[in-house]
Amino acid sequence: MAQIKIKLVKSVIDRPERQKRTVQALGLGKIGSTSEKENNPQIAGMVAAVQHLIEVTEL
Repeated sequence: MAQIKIKLVKSVIDRPERQKRTVQALGLGKIGSTSEKENNPQIAGMVAAVQHLIEVTEL
């Protein structure tokens, strides 16, 4: 599977608890933090749920 790089570009303050936990599960904390994950259906679903908060690039 392909690798993707996920970067948090917007704050999770004033977001629903579910979105905060999804961002945390993706391995992101502060704005600007990045994480590299394997692109599988589970990660793709998590990315889709918080796509307005993150930036995704394929490696």
